[in-house]
Parts: sequence; C-alpha cells; structure tokens
Amino acid sequence: MHKLSRTTLVFLIFLNGYVSLSLELAVLRQLSFYVGSSAVITSIIMAIFLGFMSLGYFLGESQKIDNKKIRKILNVSFLVIATLSVCAASFPLITQYFTWMYAGGIQSGVIQTFIYSLIFLSAGPFLFGFNTTLLSRQLHTYNTNCTGNIMAWDTIGSVFGSIATTLLLMPFMGVNYTVILITILAVIGALVLSRRWWVWLTCAIVLTASFYINSNTYQREKHGIIVNNANSTISVAHWEGGRILYMNGLPMSMYQLDGNMADYVNYLNNHFIYNMPADKPHKILVLGAGGFTLGLNDTRNDYTFIDIEHTLKDVSEKHFLNQKLSPNKKFIVADASQFLKNTTEQYDFILLDVYSNSYQVPESLIAAEFMMRLKSRIAPNGIIAMNMIVSPEFDDKYSRVFDNTFRTIFPHNTTRQVIGYFNPWTEIDGPANVLYIYHNIENDGRIYTINKTPVIYDR
Repeated sequence: MHKLSRTTLVFLIFLNGYVSLSLELAVLRQLSFYVGSSAVITSIIMAIFLGFMSLGYFLGESQKIDNKKIRKILNVSFLVIATLSVCAASFPLITQYFTWMYAGGIQSGVIQTFIYSLIFLSAGPFLFGFNTTLLSRQLHTYNTNCTGNIMAWDTIGSVFGSIATTLLLMPFMGVNYTVILITILAVIGALVLSRRWWVWLTCAIVLTASFYINSNTYQREKHGIIVNNANSTISVAHWEGGRILYMNGLPMSMYQLDGNMADYVNYLNNHFIYNMPADKPHKILVLGAGGFTLGLNDTRNDYTFIDIEHTLKDVSEKHFLNQKLSPNKKFIVADASQFLKNTTEQYDFILLDVYSNSYQVPESLIAAEFMMRLKSRIAPNGIIAMNMIVSPEFDDKYSRVFDNTFRTIFPHNTTRQVIGYFNPWTEIDGPANVLYIYHNIENDGRIYTINKTPVIYDR
C-alpha cells in the first residue's frame, strides 16, 4: 500500500474525533429513554468512555506495532467502530438489552448503565484513542513537531461532532438517522484506508443493518415510534378502548374513547378544572404538556401548555387525540424553569407534570429554588399541583426528601393525594401517582395549644 498523504491523515484524525463525540452523545440520548440523564448516569458513561479511550492512547504507542501494518489496523478499526455504532446506539437493540436486564432481575438504572457501558462503550472508545495515536505516528513521518496540530484537529472534529449532533442532526433528522450518519462516517474512514472487496462487502453489510434497524418504517412498525429526536422518543399505543402516549419510556397520557383519561388527570379535571367558578376565564398553566388531556373538554378557561418537545402538539392532535385543541389552549415550546423565570403572568392553577423518563422528574425541577420560582407565579387564592411518582408509604429516601423539600417551600395549606389504592403497611405496591397540592391562601402559621385555643373565633 502507498503511503497516506498528510491531508488524508488530518482528515482521518478529524473524522475520528467527530465520530467519537457524536456516538457518545447519541448513546446518552438513547439511554435516557430507560435510565434518564442524571449526573450519575452521565458520569458512568463518560468515565468508561474516556477511560477506555485513554487505554487506547497508551497501547497505540506500543513499539510492537509494525509501522507497515498501521494502515491495515486502522482499516479494521474503522470497520469495527462502524459495527459498534449500530450495536451501541440503535434504539431497537438498546430496547432488547433492557428487556434482558429486567428479565434477569437487574432493575437499577445505575447497574444497567454500568453493564451496558462496559459491553458497548469499551471497545469503541478504545479504538478511538488507539486510532488517534496510530494516525499521529503516521503524521509524524512528515513532521515530528506536529503534536499540537494533531490534538487541534482531533478536538475540532469533536467540537463539530458535538455541535452538529445536538443542534442540527438529532433535532431535525432524528436520533435514528443520526446513528446512520455516524455509521456512514466510520465506513468512509474504512474505505479511505482500503478499498479491497472484503472491505466493501463488510461496509455494505454494516450499512444495510444500520439503515434497516434505524429506519422510521422499522421503528414505527416494531416499536410504534413517531418521533425520536434530541429531546424525546414518542410513541402511541392503541387498544380497543383508546390510546396511550409514551414519552421517553413513560406512559405520559391516556385517552379513552369513553371520555376518561389517566386516573390522576381525571382527579384533577373533576376536582380542580371542570368545577372552577364561572365568574371569569381562569388562567391555567401546565408545565409538561403530555397529551394535552388536562381540561381537554374545557373551552372557557385560558390554558398555557409548556414543553421542550416542539412536536408534541402536532403528534397529540394527529396520532393521540385525533382532534384539534380548542382555541383557548396555547402551546409554548420552552424549558419550564426558564419560562417561569421570564414570565410576569400569575396563574390561578398550575400543574407541574414533567418527566424525563419513567419515574424521573428532571433534578432541577424538584429543587427548592425551582419551587420558589413556581410559588412566585401563583395568583392569590390559586392552586399549585405537582404530579409525582413516589412511594405513598415513604419507603425510599427520594420520596421522603422530596416531601421535605415541598413542605419547606410550601409549609402551609398543603395536601398529599395518593391516586388509586395503596396499602400503607406494605412496600410491595411500589411507586404511584401522588399529587402534592398547595393552596395560595393567607396563613399566619398559628397553632392551637392547651393554653390558647380560640377555635370559636377562627371558625
């Protein structure tokens, strides 16, 4: 084989950096469907990714690697990366992995992520580091003083991979087609290095598998996925009596043909929405639009639905509700916390119903600071409701600490409503929908004591 040109080597270094960052971001997004995107989950993935990449840097310097074989090794390496990109980032394969995890009794998201990262995010990152070192060795034959140049092009590739993946590809192409593009780029790297028949054949097999598994048609038919972008994976399941809207693994909304919704939405509609006083149109804010089922049949009050997923209204109207929202309902694409920070409106009823995946509210939205922001936007005599999936029996730390947090910010006029049946003497029921409700009514904080009990005046 003839010697690779300096331009080709720089291109491959750039490509290696681009693919590595793009693949990492795609995996983070796909895994969020099952395990969320908390700091713990992200740190596990990044630690294993960077750890094995560092190992690749070290072993790439081995003197046992013959310089004459470096090109062949790089060729095989890019083929392996292309294959691993399909295995590590394709949603159907990730779904199968978590099915096996749950079947095996492994339900901890941390353990699931750690095992997944060891299996699928060890060889790929190792090869990214290994490739960079081997390409650097080749480039040093042209100029022994080009270390900074090598690091710069690798970093530039990573920067482009980060920006393009998060700001352009996943939002507009979808995560599934972003995975296909990552595979294509890895294949291009392999073909730049060698165009032998077996390389072409391997590339064709890998690309065919990637296009098939990640196609919209396959994912819609097999998993009911309608949207799979940077923010959300959305699907709609149908049964004879109605439909369920799923977002990031969570059954977000239920719409039944007999007019019923999810139990907690029925509770809110019947006790807080449909019986609002008719003296004026009330302002209602819904943080986390779901399927727009809160107040679905209410055409009098003014609704503002907030969600970061821009496709949600269109998907809900076309595939979930099968009807247009009434004119009194406005949809704004925004982050819940930022919206509350920037708006000056005060609302008569606020519902917080935001989940990033099954059972997980984004960490910033259960912090005391966010609840203070929420409290500042409720009108006098207004009501705040937070839909939480927690233990009704307080049998885990998360349920207890959240309860402490809520009652610290809302110490008075609060209630806690468990939706559905639960047994307070057992832990086997698991988490449930629990509505935390605050009434913004003046309260001086007095208590009754044996020495001072003016009940007759207070009543």
